[in-house]
Amino acid sequence: MALSPNIVQIIAHLPLFRELSQEQQAQVVGGVREIRLEKGAQVFSKGDPVKGFHVVAYGQVKLFLPSVQGNEKVVEIIGPQQSFGEAMMFLDRPYPVSAEVLADSLLLHVSRECVFGLIEADASFSRRMLAGLSMRLHSLLADVESYSLRSSAQRVIGYLLQHCHEGAEREVSEGTIDVVLPTTKQVIASRLNLTPETLSRIFHELATRKLIEIQGRAIRIVDARHLRDFDL
Repeated sequence: MALSPNIVQIIAHLPLFRELSQEQQAQVVGGVREIRLEKGAQVFSKGDPVKGFHVVAYGQVKLFLPSVQGNEKVVEIIGPQQSFGEAMMFLDRPYPVSAEVLADSLLLHVSRECVFGLIEADASFSRRMLAGLSMRLHSLLADVESYSLRSSAQRVIGYLLQHCHEGAEREVSEGTIDVVLPTTKQVIASRLNLTPETLSRIFHELATRKLIEIQGRAIRIVDARHLRDFDL
């Protein structure tokens, strides 16, 4: 089934594919399957075979490790214009995590055959693919450092500062900064390796110290410089 014209435009503007020639972008279109999912739908389960990778056109996806007790550990939250699943595609191994959409989403599934063809034809595409995988590895290493060396409060503060509006991070020494949490506090707590109760306690303490103001998912950082230096 042919992709809708807007999907073709999305592919042309995604960072991974933007610099490809029109002929190469047409090759990508030929290897793409669009997947529309409603909030809560499963993208794939741990152990499923990998036949390509996914790009989030719009929406949000959580990657998580399920447990027999029904709990889960959120490994990563994937947003628009981000991709996931590339590493397992290259290793030809099943998915080590499960994936679920956190909001109504449009995903683009790019077939393995399409990717391998582009890699053979265009060295710059290979470099962009490697750059994306390297950023993912850097993020995972930062997680290990955070869980090992940072306190619970420092993890939460780092997360808030990381999710400031674009450009605000350069001005964290003065003024207020507005942050909108991208997902529920329960998912964020799992992402930070905390219990929901611990996350709520830290938010309450930061609000009591007048470092932040909370209104649902909207959080105003009142004093970014002092927030960065604060610890419980």
